[in-house]
Amino acid sequence: MRLLFAALFATMTAVAVQAEPDPTDWEAVTEEARGQTVYWNAWGGSDTINSFIGWIGDRVQDEYGVTLEHVKLSDTAEAVSRVLAEKTAGKDEGGAVDMIWINGENFAAMKRQDLLFGPWVESMPSWAKVDVAGKPAVISDFTVPTDGLEAPWGMAQVVFYYDAARLETPPTTMNALADYAASNPGRFTYPQPPNFLGSTFLKQALIEFVPDMSVLQAPEEEADYEAVTASFWTFLDDLTPTLWRQGRAYPQNESRQIQLMADGEIDLAISFNPNEASNAIANGQLQNSVRSYVMDAGSIGNASFVAIPYNASAKAGAMVVANFMMSPEAQAMMQDPEVWGLGTVLDIAKLSDDERAKFEALEMGVATLPPSELGATLPEPHPSWMVRLEEDWAERYGVAQ
Repeated sequence: MRLLFAALFATMTAVAVQAEPDPTDWEAVTEEARGQTVYWNAWGGSDTINSFIGWIGDRVQDEYGVTLEHVKLSDTAEAVSRVLAEKTAGKDEGGAVDMIWINGENFAAMKRQDLLFGPWVESMPSWAKVDVAGKPAVISDFTVPTDGLEAPWGMAQVVFYYDAARLETPPTTMNALADYAASNPGRFTYPQPPNFLGSTFLKQALIEFVPDMSVLQAPEEEADYEAVTASFWTFLDDLTPTLWRQGRAYPQNESRQIQLMADGEIDLAISFNPNEASNAIANGQLQNSVRSYVMDAGSIGNASFVAIPYNASAKAGAMVVANFMMSPEAQAMMQDPEVWGLGTVLDIAKLSDDERAKFEALEMGVATLPPSELGATLPEPHPSWMVRLEEDWAERYGVAQ
């Protein structure tokens, strides 16, 4: 009997230890988080962003006793595959990934395969100041409802930047871009898909060539894909041989793209951060003559999110980090053009006077467009469109690396 009691006690203790943290009990979450190490799997291709992530790590260590380790990825799919492999192997706890910088098709895939912890986001203290009404992308990720499974922490919108010393009037339509590239061979390029920015260029271009943009809000398989994309592929077939290196090679990321601009090899480039050119100028990476602009048709905008895998080892710590990332302190730091310049997810009207003052004190960089000149924000297509475009692009134009 004594042995049976001991076995039962051990089992009950193990169950208690394995119990999921309750997002609605914030005090308990912060207590559990103290001393945890959070392995944040996030894209590591930008020194600017890496430095900001490092600052987050310093702050959550000081404030909450949480250690943040940045696991640098070249592709978010690496982390998704790792979590899926753990689930396949039956590793339902103690996973290697605690938090992922994610959105789009990667979020859709993890949600579809029940690979995410939650819902938890709307229980975070910082959620109360998120601008859900004014920025609906914070709860709809590429048309997929987030359902409290991922926390928004930055707003992005596509812009293009160009060197005004070499290009007086930049092209503001995709057809005009093709004409410019044909007249100036080798002076334009974009990162190679499936790099996120390269895939974004494909979607931004596609939007200009579809007869009805609403078709992109539904899954690709529900549309006549060949008919919808025919004009787009004709555009890209004509554009590709006029690109940098005749479309036989592509920059691997935005950092390499900036270097091409700085070296005078290209005249214009795409970005998903309206402040990127100003940041690069401030850091001495781009010449002062670089300026930003948007396409006449508008530009794609979306939110960046973080999600917690279902089997994460440090769920409480990950929630603490995510909550801090949505805080006015972190959001103001992130929006500072000298730090990163990414747009905030917060509703400024909900902030205290002191919190609001931090945002109002920020000065836009020399190459940053004011909000009134950013034009219409276009919704992201359904994730299935990016998947299909990436596959078809690789089949048509893929190059060995």
